[in-house]
Amino acid sequence: MKIAIIGAGNMGLSFSKSFLKYELIKPENLHLITRSQSKILKIKEEFPKSEISVFEEVKNLDADLIIIAVKPQDFQKVAESFQFSLNENQMILSIMAGIKIEKIQKSLNHKSVVRAMPNSPTLLGMGITGYTSAEGISFNQLMNIERLLNSTGRSVYLENEDLLDGVTALSGSGPAYFYYIVDAMIKAGTQMGIDENLSKLFVKQTMLGAYHLINNSDKSLEDLIKDVASKGGTTEAALKTFEENNFKEILQQGILNAEKRAKELNG
Repeated sequence: MKIAIIGAGNMGLSFSKSFLKYELIKPENLHLITRSQSKILKIKEEFPKSEISVFEEVKNLDADLIIIAVKPQDFQKVAESFQFSLNENQMILSIMAGIKIEKIQKSLNHKSVVRAMPNSPTLLGMGITGYTSAEGISFNQLMNIERLLNSTGRSVYLENEDLLDGVTALSGSGPAYFYYIVDAMIKAGTQMGIDENLSKLFVKQTMLGAYHLINNSDKSLEDLIKDVASKGGTTEAALKTFEENNFKEILQQGILNAEKRAKELNG
């Protein structure tokens, strides 16, 4: 299989590294296309055996799968400036937030489109990707796509494309929510006089341990909270403050606003 990636940014490069790591593609069959001339040398250092191009240079695209990894706000401009035509045997995999399959099909005049929403832990092979497809994509073609996506973590196929905006808000944007909470916890630690590095250690290990408890316990989240929050204790004091300030509702509303923005990106 030959793969071209339009938009050699963080996500495009992380996908490329995963494909090569698991030997799903040969380096010489990978074509990375960037819009920035200044990034060429750095990308060549990381992918010395692959073809690296600036977008304007590409007159013909010899690839079985074309991954579009540009910012959704840039997609229309990129689509309009294509200097090559697609053939019916080529497949498009979009990892742009918000841009629906129908819009991609119309903009590129191409029917074979799969739309996916990964998240940043794909950089470590620990991501999760929701994906869906246009009509007419065969089971074997989808399995090939899933095999590629699973090299970056896990993937889930969605029959209903409308759910992908929710996936974008929940898991695509999700890592930032955790970073935000971790940052607040670390800063609370420093306010209590704990050295910043030590505060980071306590918070990061706490998050790691809490994740494993969630993943390995048969208890509900409510019961896990009760296990920590004894009546009249310190945890209860913190949780009471969160409840009084509607922290849970604020977080939920933020995620719903992220979904709303994903829908707006389609235009």
